Amino acid sequence: MRKPLMSLFAAALLAGAALHASAADLLQTVKARGTLKVAMEGVYAPFNYRDQKTGELVGYDVDVAKLVASKLGVKPEFVTTEWASILAGLASGKYDVIISQVGINPKREQVFDFSQPYIYSSPMLIVRKDEKNNWTSLEQLKGKRVGAGQGSVYEAQAKAVPGIEVRSYPAAPENLSDLASGRIDAALNDGLMATWLLKTTRLPIKAGARVGAVERMGIPFQKGNPQFKAAIEKALNDAAADGSLKAISVKWFGTDVSKAP
Repeated sequence: MRKPLMSLFAAALLAGAALHASAADLLQTVKARGTLKVAMEGVYAPFNYRDQKTGELVGYDVDVAKLVASKLGVKPEFVTTEWASILAGLASGKYDVIISQVGINPKREQVFDFSQPYIYSSPMLIVRKDEKNNWTSLEQLKGKRVGAGQGSVYEAQAKAVPGIEVRSYPAAPENLSDLASGRIDAALNDGLMATWLLKTTRLPIKAGARVGAVERMGIPFQKGNPQFKAAIEKALNDAAADGSLKAISVKWFGTDVSKAP
């Protein structure tokens, strides 16, 4: 659910264009390797993060990645990287796909192919528990300090409103820590993430209003791979039909967020 960062990977796209003209379809490469290289942040609970006891990656995205890889007949190979460089890494071929809450939008679709959406969510404000203002739109936050993830669609949404002082953070924990300590007035992030996190955090913060349209999250990969695209679509369609995608959704959120509201 993040902004395109096109300037960071335009050069990588140009450099790889000639290779794509003669390269095998990504599906053949993945099948021959026996693994699907999946990039994610690894610090974005409940979507993808490390279990404190085992150190293993867990979360909604992790389960979806395992499910998709299984339906492709391969194993998932996880690569964790900061969000600010994750799309550039995909453009340069460091991994096959990103399964890490990547919002589908026209600018990104100019650069990458996307699967159908596998989860839907909407932006939410997070505020301190003692906050008396009842903000219901970003426009009401003019003159305020709003924290958002670096390179995220939430950062872009906040920056689009003149008068908001946007503070960018590499990950949600730093953002929410600054909110709790009063360094910012509100945080803007994924509503599903916020709802889940607020059930477990000890920070003096609470949910604010939902302030934007529903976002569609999909799986991006490099263009020019029609067989791979068809295989990913079939994997997600089969997962929806047999109930396995819904089961993952209910496991993490108590409801089916894999379908459009």
